[in-house]
Amino acid sequence: MNDWKVYKNNRTPHSEWQLPPPPSWRTFTQQHSAAEAENEQSHRGALFYAEEEEVNMVNAALYLRRPLLVTGNPGTGKTSLAYSVAYELDLGEVLYWPITTRTTLKDGLYNYDAVGRLQDAKLNPEDSLNRIGKYITLGPLGTALLPSERPRVLLIDEIDKSDVDLPNDLLHVFENGEYTIPELTRIATTQPTVNVQTAYSSADVADEDSDAYATVTKGRVRCTNFPFVVLTSNGERDFPPAFLRRCLRLDMAEPLEPRLRRIVAAHLGEPDADEVTKRIKAFLAQRTEGEMATDQLLNAIYLVSQGQLSPQGTTREDLIKAILKRLDSRDGV
Repeated sequence: MNDWKVYKNNRTPHSEWQLPPPPSWRTFTQQHSAAEAENEQSHRGALFYAEEEEVNMVNAALYLRRPLLVTGNPGTGKTSLAYSVAYELDLGEVLYWPITTRTTLKDGLYNYDAVGRLQDAKLNPEDSLNRIGKYITLGPLGTALLPSERPRVLLIDEIDKSDVDLPNDLLHVFENGEYTIPELTRIATTQPTVNVQTAYSSADVADEDSDAYATVTKGRVRCTNFPFVVLTSNGERDFPPAFLRRCLRLDMAEPLEPRLRRIVAAHLGEPDADEVTKRIKAFLAQRTEGEMATDQLLNAIYLVSQGQLSPQGTTREDLIKAILKRLDSRDGV
């Protein structure tokens, strides 16, 4: 392709243009079923390559029923580790809980829509306790602790962004594997079981027997298998000693050339070997000067490997350098 540009700034409307297929990590499709949504997560898990230390720490966390605190720079694959484990062990959808400075423990456990219930009660005075489950939705952590035959997978992303109290608030839940919903505990004698909605995004909410719903008894939830919990951190803060004692810790190193080659092959097939070598060496050289995410390398190789840029020219090289310098991804690959 001599001219890869669809936007040319010639100020002339034109519709005879077409983009090539997107890279695998930027594919968006309309979700029609739970199976299709789960396939997307499986695809992400299948493309991840773990090092021996990472494999060992995952197995230790599974054996010891302890959360795994994964620290590393953006783009080292911290989040993808959770998807890889869920994919290989067939543990279903990864429950995702992104953390901000405003996140509280209750956000992860459940949400009770008291305002919605009050409004419905005004419209329907005959509202009964039988409908209270309609206003309660379990959060990712709350869903992960539901009884199950196998551990569920919970990804708590960027725990270092949290308020100072959240790590300590998690201690009791991690240690005991249970929590209560006071709104249901108070009515346990008259309404001992309540059907509530879970945090599974890929489940069929039209099917009351699907993972989209769960039954809570007497307002208490206790796991039968402790979930596989991955907490990611970019190392922006320290955590309380009591919190660290209850976690296994894994520091994910920056991927070196052999691992980068496997990642490129998994996402892009078999691009030109010389081109891949050239881009990887340039990427590694730039990484010594500051943080670089692996998908910055993938973006650069995608543009040149799919025939979108002419093989020669300063414009091509300037664009590649701009991609490597300016894209800053927080997602691992």
